[in-house]
Amino acid sequence: MNLMQLFDLSLQGRREQVGLELNGQTFTFGEIDLRSNRMAALFTTRGLVRGDRLCVYLANCLELIDIYLACVKLGVIFVPINILYREREITHILTDAEPKAVIAAQGMPGGTPLWHVDELNTPQEAARPQVPLDGDSPAALVYTSGTTGVSKGAILTHNNFAANCVNLNACWAITADDRFLLALPLFHVHGLANGLHCWLLSGCRMRLLERFEHQKAAAEFLDFRPTLFFGVPTIYVRLLGFPDDIAREVGGFMRLFVSGSAPLPSQVFEEFRQKFGHTILERYGMTETLMNISNPYVGERRPGTVGMPLPGVSARIVNGEVQMRGPNVFAGYWRREEATQAAFDDGWFRTGDMGECSSDGYYTLLGRKSDLIISGGFNIYPREIEDFLTEQEEIAEAAVVGIADPVRGEIPVAFFVACKPIGPEELEARCRASLASFKVPRRFVAVEQLPRTALGKVQKHLLTDLNS
Repeated sequence: MNLMQLFDLSLQGRREQVGLELNGQTFTFGEIDLRSNRMAALFTTRGLVRGDRLCVYLANCLELIDIYLACVKLGVIFVPINILYREREITHILTDAEPKAVIAAQGMPGGTPLWHVDELNTPQEAARPQVPLDGDSPAALVYTSGTTGVSKGAILTHNNFAANCVNLNACWAITADDRFLLALPLFHVHGLANGLHCWLLSGCRMRLLERFEHQKAAAEFLDFRPTLFFGVPTIYVRLLGFPDDIAREVGGFMRLFVSGSAPLPSQVFEEFRQKFGHTILERYGMTETLMNISNPYVGERRPGTVGMPLPGVSARIVNGEVQMRGPNVFAGYWRREEATQAAFDDGWFRTGDMGECSSDGYYTLLGRKSDLIISGGFNIYPREIEDFLTEQEEIAEAAVVGIADPVRGEIPVAFFVACKPIGPEELEARCRASLASFKVPRRFVAVEQLPRTALGKVQKHLLTDLNS
């Protein structure tokens, strides 16, 4: 079975039902299906065939959905590019993926044919293309965020995406009755594999925003009155700024808040529960595996943990590292056989995330393996120190990195964003009162903001550079 056969539960089965709201317009599932047929016909006239790569450099828009579904129907491999990327990063993806063309709203570097999105004049009518595809056919080539090292293209198949959205709709009870507010970018697997796919499989009504704007967030919630929302920790920090009466009203019609893409501080978890009356469901996924582990929809959503492996997904911890196996795990890195082989241990994907598992099966992430600080022979997990720092009422955000030291090998250094005045001496004193001496950061550096990816993941290598 391929993705279109799943999506047809909505595109064909709910043709007359309104499925999408965008910029004040509404579209039925049937209209969405016809629009993507027309886009597929245009692509065919421009020479795109099964297996070709098509790069797309667009913010959330209706055409992005048309393009993606057209690619799925044709067997063309969809290659989204982060709209925050600039020439060097874009050039790397274009060189590596070797796409037939790139669709954008502006000029692009290099010699790849550029199709301007506003010039994609599709025919008035077009039949659905009939291209034989199975579950192992590649659907997308999604490049890792490249927070460390060179960004690599993860080959994600129809089966990977299908297993993911079937799991999430079942485990999170997503149905056609939901009203889904999606503000995440579709160039990322969080917005694409979770957001777009869960919507199309369930047949719920979705309002898609071009981006999350905290100044407009309360109005969006009150106007659309969603039951379902996916966010990242930085978004939930912003939602805590809602007035109490609005937070209570939003909490009254919401069914489920989900957080991922970066660790959710325990302090935010608790404050959100008190303010909105909802316990955020935290889960764990990555580009190469989509969703791996989730706190339960019915049952204890344990703060600081990411829950238990999803159905069909197996997890284990080897030398402190979390490893995964299941139908969600990608087919390998694009044209990087050595990197693909190095990423697997006897069929288990090495996530690079350090973790531990409780006796009752809840997994807790301790940070990236590459973030592990070894100081004077002691292992230091930055996540533990970061959680402690963000528990302080004066601290809005914190990140801890290892800095080279001639005596201890590495020492921890803390970067923090303050919301109230506090000095390094006071922070050090509080750390010494609550943490082992070797975990206490040797420096505390106040910054206006932490450098982050588009999905809120802290780019720690930039902090290391800042320290030097």
